[in-house]
Amino acid sequence: MNATLSDQEFELFKSLIYQKVGITLDTPKKTLLVSRLGKRLRELNLSTYKDYYDRVSAKGGEEELTKLLDLVSTNKTDFYREPVHFDFLRDRVIPEMQTTKTLRIWSSASSSGEEPYTIAMTLSDAIFDMHRWNIKILASDISTRVLSKAASGIYEDERVSQLPQDLVKRYFLRGNGKQAGKVRVRPQVANLVAFRRINLMDPTFPIRNPLDVIFCRNVMIYFDRPTQAKLMEKFFKYLRPGGYLFIGHSESLQWIEHKFTYLKPTIYQKPEA
Repeated sequence: MNATLSDQEFELFKSLIYQKVGITLDTPKKTLLVSRLGKRLRELNLSTYKDYYDRVSAKGGEEELTKLLDLVSTNKTDFYREPVHFDFLRDRVIPEMQTTKTLRIWSSASSSGEEPYTIAMTLSDAIFDMHRWNIKILASDISTRVLSKAASGIYEDERVSQLPQDLVKRYFLRGNGKQAGKVRVRPQVANLVAFRRINLMDPTFPIRNPLDVIFCRNVMIYFDRPTQAKLMEKFFKYLRPGGYLFIGHSESLQWIEHKFTYLKPTIYQKPEA
């Protein structure tokens, strides 16, 4: 199968992906789309990209559409990536919640799970009386593929090789036999995190209680400014007054309208009521 993706077909996919998940594909991403969809066309025995587009956009094509969105999602992350946020969580957020001992955190683009598990490990290190706290960490992503990996809590040894070895011993189990060369997040960490597929473009989110912290890091770089602004409106709604928003080091709210108070680079706060 040597199908060619025409400019017109690329525009169809570009429009569909933007409509469904808000991701903007610029022209240089055409080659990336070809490489990621080519295998899927072969598996489905389809001869053209238009045939595939018709399948994912038609009524009843929701399952294949999810697979398409999995293929175009970027899922690069690490444990303790951008550590300033975890320091802030430890040094400012946790002390503020000592009275209520309740904490609600949303990792809104959790990818393969390193971010929410790092949140859980940070809390476990900083809170000596964890059994007295009511802690819930929601971890979500658009990709069912990475969510499945994240929920397993299993990683290659190299994923934790740069972490302090005492931390690895506390929070990971090393595999034996067929699982040699891998580690698994210990239950006391994994049990703090609930994984769920959530599309950030949905008008509402399945979140009942106000959140204390939202992590949305290195996601907005794929959105245009109107989409970014709409997302910030939704995040503002779901945060409690005084709650915090963390974004990625390559992102800023400077160029969009929003109601957050700037605290420091990549850290914002919803004003107190």
